[in-house]
Amino acid sequence: MDLLLFQTISQAVTAEAPAAEFGIFQILALLGGLAMFLFGMNTLSASLEKLAGGKLEKWLEKLTSNPVKGVLLGMGVTAVIQSSSATTVMMVGFVNSGIMKLRQAIGVIMGANVGTTVTAWLLSTNSIEGTGFLEFLKPSSFTPVLALIGIILIMFTKSDKKHNIATILLGFAVLMFGMDQMSDAVSGLKDIPEFRDIMTMFTNPVLGVIAGALLTAIIQSSSASVGILQTVADSTGTITHAMALPILLGQNIGTCVTALISSIGANKAAKRVAIVHLYFNVIGTVVLLSIFYLINSFVNFSFMNEPLIGTSIPIIHSAFNVLATCLFLPFTKQLEKLACLTVRNKKGEEDAQMPMLDDRLLVTPGIAIEQCRNVCIRMADLTRKTIIDSLKLVDKYDAKKAAEIIENETTIDIYEDKIGSYLLKVTAKDLNEHDSKVASKLLHTIGDLERISDHAVNIVEAAEEMHQKKIRFSDEALKEIDVITDAVEEILNKSIDAFNASDISLAKQVEPLEDVIDDLRSELKSRHIERLREGKCTIELGFIHSDLLTNLERVSDHCSNIAVCMIQVKENNMDTHEYMTALKRAEVSDFNTSLESYRKKYALPALQD
Repeated sequence: MDLLLFQTISQAVTAEAPAAEFGIFQILALLGGLAMFLFGMNTLSASLEKLAGGKLEKWLEKLTSNPVKGVLLGMGVTAVIQSSSATTVMMVGFVNSGIMKLRQAIGVIMGANVGTTVTAWLLSTNSIEGTGFLEFLKPSSFTPVLALIGIILIMFTKSDKKHNIATILLGFAVLMFGMDQMSDAVSGLKDIPEFRDIMTMFTNPVLGVIAGALLTAIIQSSSASVGILQTVADSTGTITHAMALPILLGQNIGTCVTALISSIGANKAAKRVAIVHLYFNVIGTVVLLSIFYLINSFVNFSFMNEPLIGTSIPIIHSAFNVLATCLFLPFTKQLEKLACLTVRNKKGEEDAQMPMLDDRLLVTPGIAIEQCRNVCIRMADLTRKTIIDSLKLVDKYDAKKAAEIIENETTIDIYEDKIGSYLLKVTAKDLNEHDSKVASKLLHTIGDLERISDHAVNIVEAAEEMHQKKIRFSDEALKEIDVITDAVEEILNKSIDAFNASDISLAKQVEPLEDVIDDLRSELKSRHIERLREGKCTIELGFIHSDLLTNLERVSDHCSNIAVCMIQVKENNMDTHEYMTALKRAEVSDFNTSLESYRKKYALPALQD
């Protein structure tokens, strides 16, 4: 098809009459317009995603409890980001990451196909004819104003949010300028007989579907391919409904290529998402085209041989996707079973549900950051469990529990490595201010969580040494250790709960408790030294006691780091020394009030005579 079109254009260039209307300069103008159109669409989509940030992930995760909600959500998200391919790729990434299940993704995919028709309706406004207010409604009339506003926002404002809005306006303006340039470039095709001959080939439904699918698969965007078809239709007036119908339906099939490519290397559940997308469009096209042409054979619709009008393409595009969604919505379970039959599990194999950081989510950095945060929360909860379990072994050693703690520490190391590497990839993207802050906080936090787990292993080793040597602390020492371990458990819970919930007020309660733990450590060391002098404790136990206190104090230090980092990121102040100095020098403050409260709560038992 492409070769035939090129030959037709070449003939047009060399022919005497049409040469003045469609020559090499028109071809260059067409390619330039296409480049502007694709660039504008990509910029518009990326900026909208960036402005939405991690909110998209929350919407998609929480509002998919049933297929109808999923459809509405898919429509909304795709209408916002102007790309059904991007929404479907998100679904592949979410299912691969364990965030969503296949049945949740199916409704979103159906809705995405409906949501992408917004682009066609938007582009159809270029065909508005009239004067005054109607003329101003044409994008070609008001896009220069949008472009000017966008440039002013970029040049004279510093707000990250305003810059995103400016980029959205500029992306839309470039898209529409590209559309106008393509329209001007192809206007001469209407007078070329060979071009009309090629287009009549597409009245054959099979050829039309194949042509639409190939065009969309090549440029990886159904919105862009619909825009190209609309441009040719508006400029030449030679595209009839009979030609456009199969091409439009084929374009829906072609857009499945993006999701299929993104599913390469994913788990089987994610591959099924791409397969569902393909089946939805292929079966929908076959069924609806068959029904339509069957009815047409009896009714003989008169409009089929008439040229497209301004709103014909969005009407056809929307009607197909809405009808296909209505057709498949009652059969989501059957569609899921069909995908599972196509991508089968091996005997005894189960779908992996482990949380993963999927590179497919990097196309939407805000969502990638939010998924990083979700995985960090899992890491934080595992760290909390590991340190609390290790503290229980000091008085009552359990070899099985000790082995579990060692295994957890290895898992936490893997978390740190995977999250750190993934965050480096994300931060290489163009992030908004909020996402940049979150990424910075996560990078700092994973290091502290990993170090806390290391101290859990050190505590286990101390408990194991005491168990093997059959030695134990005195009852007096154990009571004192219980006080500091209770304080460490509280500071651990406060810092991790604050991190998980992004609770700054809770984070501000951590630092005074850390000061109390520092004082407890100093006092306990002094008391233990006194017991050594009195012969109530051995040198060997003294070393273990000192190591244990050091590890507990270091755990509280890392908890403080997590909380302080949260506060600094929130307040745009990364000078830790300055923050700590200002905090502790305050004569009357919440810090001092909390400090006294913690001192009373964790007062050591009186020394025995």
